Amino acid sequence: MPRRAALLLLATALALPVLAQEPAIKKVPARYTSPASGPEMYLAYCASCHGPKGLGDGPVAPHLKMAVPDLTKLSAHNKGAFPKDHVAKVIRGEISTQTHGLKDMPVWGPFFLSLNNSQEPVVRIRVANLTAHIESLQAK
Repeated sequence: MPRRAALLLLATALALPVLAQEPAIKKVPARYTSPASGPEMYLAYCASCHGPKGLGDGPVAPHLKMAVPDLTKLSAHNKGAFPKDHVAKVIRGEISTQTHGLKDMPVWGPFFLSLNNSQEPVVRIRVANLTAHIESLQAK
């Protein structure tokens, strides 16, 4: 085999494993938000799927396997009363729903804990303020 062909074969053999690798997925951490601002947290952590008004029409929603819930109808589905405790527990990951806690829907409780150096009182403030904002989105 001529030297040039052997070098080409060797270069190809060395390059194939590199070319066959899947591209690295860059994980972008969620940005820090104020624990006092439910609207800011909602826009940073929820709106990409649920949409800015909670209608389930965020830019990521069409790419998910399951339909994203319309958060504006939570009270309507609960006999007119906003299910505050249920929503807070879902956000924290203490109870699961069809999508929350699965690969498609992050559980925010552990993330909030990591944001605030494991300070549980601050996590409670975050969850309460985010829950209050979701309550403010309810259809009238």
